[in-house]
This record gives sequence, structure tokens and C-alpha cells, in this order.
Amino acid sequence: MSFPRYPKYKDSGVEWLGHVPEHWKVRHLRQIGPLLKGCGGSKDDVVETGVPCVRYGDLYTTHAYFIRQARTCVTEERSADYFPVRRGDVLFAASGEDLAEIGRSAAVLFDERACCGGDLVVLRPDVPVATEFMGYACDCWVAKAQKASMGRGTTVKHIYPDELKRLLLAVPALPEQAAIAAFLDRETAKIDALIAEQQRLIELLQEKRQAVISHAVTKGLNPDAPMKDSGVEWLGEVPEHWKAVRLRWLFKQTKRQDQVDKQVLSVYRDYGVIPKDSRDDNLNKTPEDLTKYQLVERNDLVVNKMKAWQGSLGISPYEGVTSPDYVVFAPTHRENPLFLHHLLRDKKMADVYRSISNGIRPSQWRLEPDQFLGLPIFVPLTDEQQAIVAALEEIELLYGPLVAEALSAITLLQERRSALISAAVTGQIDVRGLAGSEAA
Repeated sequence: MSFPRYPKYKDSGVEWLGHVPEHWKVRHLRQIGPLLKGCGGSKDDVVETGVPCVRYGDLYTTHAYFIRQARTCVTEERSADYFPVRRGDVLFAASGEDLAEIGRSAAVLFDERACCGGDLVVLRPDVPVATEFMGYACDCWVAKAQKASMGRGTTVKHIYPDELKRLLLAVPALPEQAAIAAFLDRETAKIDALIAEQQRLIELLQEKRQAVISHAVTKGLNPDAPMKDSGVEWLGEVPEHWKAVRLRWLFKQTKRQDQVDKQVLSVYRDYGVIPKDSRDDNLNKTPEDLTKYQLVERNDLVVNKMKAWQGSLGISPYEGVTSPDYVVFAPTHRENPLFLHHLLRDKKMADVYRSISNGIRPSQWRLEPDQFLGLPIFVPLTDEQQAIVAALEEIELLYGPLVAEALSAITLLQERRSALISAAVTGQIDVRGLAGSEAA
């Protein structure tokens, strides 16, 4: 859909902004209000109820453009050490590992008393501005480009109030700011609804795919095969000719270290064991010293003890090193590793891992190796395992492209959303007749 443009533009004199509507002004953040350094304690202060608290990491994981509700709380006593925030403030993350994301920001849109932790910079406007407009404008791609140029540091990047105060925004009159925010609220809601549809489609496809895989690795491919009671409550019946084995007959725990010249592997709930650098959503920092990391050879089984109950384990198709906090098991069997990979990652198995994990709350549940190795599974002969693996490869060929297509659609919609926000807050489209509210 095309949108109208303003009748007259002027050169902003700023490379980042280019031309802006003739009646708009270009303002540094320091002309909008002071930038104040946040302060506070650590994650150890987090409690379930208390004074709402926003932490810098929340701007990377939870809030986009706006903070409508704080994700965590601190006690009344500890809140005295934190910086108070109020509706209308704009919070900037003052550190991060990626220059492209440094200074992520969001405007506070709730009225209750709240605070923020350290490593945040707080803009407190002292001139009339629409909070919703500031939320969009301070984190649009034009603002992000400026913030990236201000980042300092090597591994961890930092951005400071003295630099942020030079951030330039194109600012219309207050009624027009409100009109832009109302327009963006409406249009981004439409895009978000389309994104949600694609995400739901992906969930349905993955549920169907997992159901087919689960049936294949626990019941086989032949619907007419004679069945027997497995004697295992969660499993029910299995093909009569499948044999029962315990995992300790198939794997032995191993811990091989001092292998610093190999790629770093990580365990994902959704993917199994993959190179850590193949994903950009793993925020755990890899240490420079890898001498304590464990060697993983192809067909080793790697288990994240703290997240096995979520399905974070798998048989590795790669050689590399992985966290010393994981458990690595070397194979002592001649079974098909891909069959075992799918079986051990079956959702029913994740429920079993949870039932035998120790701990008082999910964040502390821990699967001990001895408990894991004592689990029974049922396996067919290797020829049938190979047939099942081949069938699962066909399943991937069927569902994989459909999921990829939906993911591509989400990416395009997100790009459209970002472009629309940037166009509106820099005056590249005229929303005054589109937002359903009056504008100057």
C-alpha cells in the first residue's frame, strides 16, 4: 500500500535524516530533556512481587519501542538503590555485544511507581512530546544507525549519556506526533496480526511434523505390525519384535578436555547439537579460555543437564567442543545414530526427563547422568531403523519448505514494519489524513 507524502521538504543538513518535511524541526536529544544514568543492584534482587523494575537486558529480550509492564520486581527496601522511572521516560540500554543493536530503547507507558537497574540511560523529556512518538522515533532504523556509530568498546560495546545526547530526531508539532503514533499503532497492529498468523502456522506444522516423527520412532512404520505392552507407562504398546535396552548399554559418559582448536557447539531445544556461531540468538558469551570445554565427536550424545526436561539434548553430527556444564556420552552401540537422535528428542521423552530430574523449581531441575542412563527404550533391528530414518527425511522434505516459507514471510513482514515506522517518524509519509486524529 502506498501512502501520501508531504507537499514540501527541506534538507535536514544531517546525513542520517536526509530530507524532512519543511515544517518539522531537527532536534538533539539534549534539546528534549536530560539524559540520566540508571543505577541499581544485580539479578539477585529479583522477587516475584514488589516495586516493578526494568533491567537493560529486558530491552533486548522483552520490550520493543514501549514498556507497558515491567518484567521483574525488587523489594521496597532494595528499590531505594535503583533509579526511579516514570511514564514518559525513554530508557536506553547502555551496553551490548552487537553494535547494530547498541542503545536499544523503549518508552515507559505505565503509570505505576517503578525503577530501573544500572547500565541504562534514561531520557526524561522536559518539553512537551508525545511519549508514543518518542518510543517509535528513538528506536527506528535511522536512530539505530546513529547509536551504532556512538558505540565504544571491543567485546562489550558501551554507549554513554554524553554521546546519546547528540542523537538527532526529526520532530513535528505535538498534535502531529500524536497522529503519527496513532497511525503506527494501527498499521503495526495489522502487521503484527499477520505475523501472528504465520507463527501459528509454523506451530501447527511443527506439531504435525513432531507427531509423525514420534509415532515413527515409538510405533514403527507398519500399522499392521503385532504389538506388545512395553511395560513402560508413558510408552504404552510397541511393535512386538522391538527389543528393550537401557541407555547405559548404548552410551558411556566421557569428559575429554584441552581441545581448544575446534569449533564451539551448543545444544538447542529446537535443533539439537549445532555450531554455536550458526545462530545469533544465543546470548551466552563464549570464554576465551576453552581448555575446560569438552570434546564432542560425531555421534556423541550431548545433554544439557539443566534443560533436558525441555528437550535440550541430541546426537551430534559435528566434531567440536562444548560447555563443561553439559554431559557428553560416547556411543558404545551399533544402532542408527539418527534413529536414536529422533527417539531421544521425542516430546514424550522430554516428559520422562522432567519426571526424573531433581530440583524444587524448573530453573533448578537437573538431570543426573546415572538416572538418565537407567532409562529403558525400545529399538527395532538396524534395517528397520534405517527405513524409519529414510521416512523421516521425507517428512523433513515435506514440512521443511513450508516452515521456511512461513519464516520468510515473517521476516518480510518485520522488515515492512520497521520500514513503515522509520518512514513515519522521519516524515517520509504524511499521516495527517490517515491516523484518525487531528494533526497540525
